[in-house]
Amino acid sequence: MADNTNADVKKLPFERAIEELESIVKRLEEGKVPLEESVAIYERGETLKRRCEELLAQAEARVSKLVLDASGKPKGTQPLDVD
Repeated sequence: MADNTNADVKKLPFERAIEELESIVKRLEEGKVPLEESVAIYERGETLKRRCEELLAQAEARVSKLVLDASGKPKGTQPLDVD
């Protein structure tokens, strides 16, 4: 069952994964979830967190800025520095 759950998470888009993760955090913070269920949803939350981190890393790798030569023509790309 856990393998199916992990497989499902691997198919989630970022927006859906983060939405579900936020829902899990809210439920756990309320403290009204039985212990066994808390452990199970915490584990799913960890899986969702890893998925979000993976998708963010992929997006970051794709973002780059265009580098222009002296005449203003594109000569390549370099990683985008957002700091």
